[in-house]
Parts: sequence; C-alpha cells; structure tokens
Amino acid sequence: MSEKILWIDDEINLLKPHILFLEKRGYRVDTINNGADALNRIRGENHYSAILLDENMPGIDGLETLESIKQIKPTLPVVMITKSEEEYIMEDAIGSYITDYLIKPVNPNQILLSLKKIFEARKIITEKMTIRYQQKFREISIELMQVNDLESWQELYRKLVFWELELEKTADPELLKILEDQKHEANQQFFKFIKNNYCRWLHSTEGPVMSHNVFRQYIKPHLSNKTPTLLVLIDNFRYDQWKSIEPLLAPYYDLQEELLHYSILPSATSYVRNSFFAGLMPLEIEKRFPKYWRNDIDEGKKNDFEELFMHEQLKRLGLAHLKSEYYKINTTDDEKRLYQIFSQIANNDFTVIVCNIVDILSHAKTDNHVVSQLIRDNETYRALTKNWFEHSFLLETIKKAAEAKIRLLFTTDHGTIFVTEPSKVIGDKETNTNLRYKLGKNLNYNEKKVLVVHKPEEYFLPKLNVSSKYIFARENVFLAYPNNYNYYVKYYKNTYQHGGVSLEEMIVPFSIFEPK
Repeated sequence: MSEKILWIDDEINLLKPHILFLEKRGYRVDTINNGADALNRIRGENHYSAILLDENMPGIDGLETLESIKQIKPTLPVVMITKSEEEYIMEDAIGSYITDYLIKPVNPNQILLSLKKIFEARKIITEKMTIRYQQKFREISIELMQVNDLESWQELYRKLVFWELELEKTADPELLKILEDQKHEANQQFFKFIKNNYCRWLHSTEGPVMSHNVFRQYIKPHLSNKTPTLLVLIDNFRYDQWKSIEPLLAPYYDLQEELLHYSILPSATSYVRNSFFAGLMPLEIEKRFPKYWRNDIDEGKKNDFEELFMHEQLKRLGLAHLKSEYYKINTTDDEKRLYQIFSQIANNDFTVIVCNIVDILSHAKTDNHVVSQLIRDNETYRALTKNWFEHSFLLETIKKAAEAKIRLLFTTDHGTIFVTEPSKVIGDKETNTNLRYKLGKNLNYNEKKVLVVHKPEEYFLPKLNVSSKYIFARENVFLAYPNNYNYYVKYYKNTYQHGGVSLEEMIVPFSIFEPK
C-alpha cells in the first residue's frame, strides 16, 4: 500500500508538477491551501503518513499549524518548507519536533529524498549496514584466526561491540544472529588465550594493565597536578553498556582518551574491586590486611573496606597529601544525597564514587520476574541501563562536576555475561555459590568447560586449605549442582553472571574526560 501525504501550501496550485512527480513514485498526495482546513482533515478519518507544510501562509501560519498538528497527532512526521533562512524560524520549527526542513525553491528530488528518509530509513540503513558488515565480517573472521596478543584482543573486542550497536539499529534478527555466532567464536579463542597467558602475566612486567595496577597506571598520572578529579566506577558494567551511555556525557565533557584494561580472575566484585582499590592481588591483600580480607565462605560483606584500601594505596603512591573522599551508591536515595552534598566534592582533590545500581539490576534479572521480562537480551539490558543513567542523580552530579571544571575518570571493575549453557559441578559444603567460578577442595567438573587453577598461590589467589583449587567457567557456561539440577538450570539459564572467563567480563573500559 502506497504512503498517503497531505501537502499544505497556500500556493498549492503552483506545485502541480511536484505532486505529479511524487505520484509517479507511488505516493498518494492530498492537497490543501490553508492551515485551518488542513487541521480539520487531520482530525477526521483521513490517515496520513506524513505532512508537507508551508511555513509562510495567511491566517494560521505554518508554525501555528505545526503546533496544532503535534497536539492532534504527536508522532505524525512533518516536513517544514519555507522561503526563510532565519535562524529563529528554524529553531521554532525544530523545537516543535519537525522531521525535516527544506528551503524554497524546492526540487522534487529534495522532497522525494525527505520522504524516503521518513518511510524507508530503516530499510536503507539495513541494506547499507548489511553490505558494510559483510565486508567487515570477513576481516573480523581473518583477525580471529590471527589474534595472539593483548592489543589485538582489545581491538577485536572494540570492533565486535561497535557492530553489535550498529546492527541493533537494523533490528534484523539474521544479522544479529551472525554477529552472536562471531562473538561466540571469539570467546572460544579468548578462553584459550587467557588459559595460555594469564598466569604468566601475573609474574611478568610485560602483562596488561589489570585490576590491581589500574590505579597506578591510569589514575595516578591524573592526580599529580592541581586539577580536581572525580573517579566514577560503575560495578558490573560491560564495555557495550559504556558505549551506549557515553554520548550522554558529550554535552558536558570532552573525551580525551578511551582505554581498556583486564579484570583479574575471578571476575567478581569481591576480588576485583578490592584489588582495584588496594593496588594488590587478592592473596597480597589477605597477607597485608588479614583483618579485612573476606573469603567466599566467610561471614560479612566482602567489599566493606575499599575506602581503607584506597587510602593505603594513595600512601604507597606518595599521594597521601591529597584531600580525597570515597562514596558508595547502592540506592537512588544514595544518589540523591550525594547530589545534594556536591559542594563537598567540589572542594576535594580526588573523589571516588562507586555505584552498585547496575549490579543490583543484573541480579534482579535472576530474582525478579518483572525485571526478567524487561531484560530479555543484551539490547534490552543496555536500553534499561541507559534509561537509568539518563535520568539518574549520578548524571546530575557529573553535570555539576563539569560546571566546576572537575576532571572525570569513568570505569568499572568487571563486566558480565548472558549465560545459556549449564555444566555440572560437584563440591563439598565449603564450596562457594558463584555460578561462574568455584573454590573448593573436592571439586568434580567437566574439564572442557572450565579453566582449572590447581595452585591458587601461583595466581595470587587465597585458598581455604592446602588442597583448595579454583575453576573458572568459559564463554557462556554456568556451573550447576546435580542436586535439583533441572530446577537449578531453569532458574539460572538466560541470566547475567560474572566471575569467569569471557571478553564481556574481562575486557573493561577506562575513559578520561576533561570538562568543556
């Protein structure tokens, strides 16, 4: 069925050639020469797909007609056509949510292109995107066969995330499925890469920037001058989620550099974030701060001493003289209180905000039926995350920081992965409950599904007893106990988990911004 257009112009009789041109292209065009009659038509039973609207008409002019159209049918696309190039008219029209803006005299092809943009944008985008991705698919496939170093993996992951966000615009399930398969293949190769290299990195000066040395490598250089700095760390925040919210900062901050770093194993908050703030691996934290380290089976919260660890690290880095404060956000009320005391932040040399809301959201996907329905896949998870951030007091606090000329550092501790494949594991009563890694002394598991660490001390990890070992799930695997297995699998399948080995969990962003 062809699209039906209403063209409103007081000189409509002079536009007959343009109308015939559009009709030959398959459009049905109704015409009218004044705003009042046009509004009556729009209110009536006529169903128009778009409006072409002259700005300069006697009686009710174009801008007034536009305002009324939007009150009657807010989503109806309107193309404004005018003789004037005055900026205030354009601003008024744009402020009234026009779809496009053309300056007279208009060429029929201009109008055709504008209508194509309205009606065929998704189709055109999909076609163009398909061609582009087909070309890049081959390049990425070749890279996957050759990637063998840290920088190459980071660059490959950037490309996969870029295409995931681009193909999302097409809503083409076939293209998205092809990309998912490519990501799965990438995670298979990444698991082998981590298995072969991770332990060596920990004993070498040539390893990547990881959780325990991010502070020294990426943060310290920005604390040595007199510019106040705000570090925002959102827990359990993947690189693709970061790329979806990054544009929200653009009006207030200029991106100076986007870096990536690697999460340590387990890629879980109790290990990674303590390591991040202490500047030490977990085993080193346990030895240096035995009163404050909590193993998986120990009672009490595992991340209650990050502020202490941070101040101790600042001392070791020669930055104890800085006026620094640490804040943790677990609820929207925490966000609001922080926003209300912003004047305290503005007087600091260094302020840290740790936000746990996204982590809470990912756990709610498992435990809350409503949230589970809202978060169906990575696309809906990103959308929900973006919606929260866009309307958060955290963003309002960041806006204030920009006004106060405070540098912004934005990062996370680890990411998360959508798990779909169960793998049976048996452990004793002291085995931890995490679904992506296990720590225990009598573990029974499928060796093809996990990375096994027989000597935790070689990985700078604490152990519960002499025979303790760790296993880390690969790709999208989650570890399920055989007792009540079917219930367990049904409950946790298609949820977000972290602690194992995957690109999504281990390669995470660190971005540096300067206020505009």
